Amino acid sequence: MVMKIATWNVNSLSVRLPQVLAWLAANPVDAIGLQELKLTDDKFPHDAFKEAGYEAVAFGQKTYNGVAILSRHPMADVVRNIPAHEDAQARVIIATLDTPTGPLRLINGYFVNGQEPGSEKFAYKMRWLQALQDLVRAEMAAHPRLALVGDFNVAPEDRDSYDPVGLRETIHHTTEERNHFKALLELGLTDSFRMFEQPEKIYSWWDYRMLGFQKNRGLRIDHILVSEALRASVTACVVDRAPRKNPQPSDHAPVVVTLG
Repeated sequence: MVMKIATWNVNSLSVRLPQVLAWLAANPVDAIGLQELKLTDDKFPHDAFKEAGYEAVAFGQKTYNGVAILSRHPMADVVRNIPAHEDAQARVIIATLDTPTGPLRLINGYFVNGQEPGSEKFAYKMRWLQALQDLVRAEMAAHPRLALVGDFNVAPEDRDSYDPVGLRETIHHTTEERNHFKALLELGLTDSFRMFEQPEKIYSWWDYRMLGFQKNRGLRIDHILVSEALRASVTACVVDRAPRKNPQPSDHAPVVVTLG
């Protein structure tokens, strides 16, 4: 049984809904984590996704942030945000998917940006990442088949940045952020994209400004990490650049992992 799980920062679901529906029609993944919904729960388009074949759980807020999971399989045990970490921002949603191959715990996160090292927003990012790490550790203990997906706002290695030297120790590239990413891997997760030989300069985000996409001045900051129990079934992981070519695109592209 082949399954596909995706992640996509849509940068406003109200603006990008037609693009998301078109992408799902062409790429009928089993589940997808969406980030940066930028709408409140009462505005979430449940009916549109139901018509497309997806059950949805969402956790939104006005103007900023917001996350959702869409699934072709029933979902249960939904958790919103990090229970032990008080936060006014809607950044995490978790659900157990009842898949044909067994229950799969899916954690979808819109990680804190952090603005710049030394700022209060960076300090908030460090606290948030530590709280997330504690959450993931507990979730993995209860759910061996687990995937952590989302916009991590971290380029884990130099090869995940178009300018690793010029951007060294700037936001998304700092040693502190990368150490938190490594800590997630040390819990027993694997970066599914790096399980395979990939072409050079593959990114998932490009700035809207200065022809960022056209010049491939990007970062790989959208990730799908899988637990040991899922790792053996991963057969592919790709970044789909096609939606970034749309008129009025998100600045992120979907990432898709195949399990089978």
